Amino acid sequence: MATIEMEVRGGYEWKSPVRKLLAFFRGSRDRWKAKYMAKRDACKLMGNQVRAVEKSRAKWRKAAEQAQAQVRELQRELEQNKNSAL
Repeated sequence: MATIEMEVRGGYEWKSPVRKLLAFFRGSRDRWKAKYMAKRDACKLMGNQVRAVEKSRAKWRKAAEQAQAQVRELQRELEQNKNSAL
């Protein structure tokens, strides 16, 4: 197969056969797309994980606050019972 010279903006000349150039550029594009898709999927998984952790923390924080409120209430009742028993 004959070598084809192609002019590209910037003054570069390609002296390789078009079939080789196409294979190279397609492979490069496919590798770039695969890399992008993997990073996109990883980013989505991390985002989901962050949301799950935030939801869990909010749940546990609410439970801890309720428990602390209950402890304060019980301590108040205990103090009232001590004062009334005296």
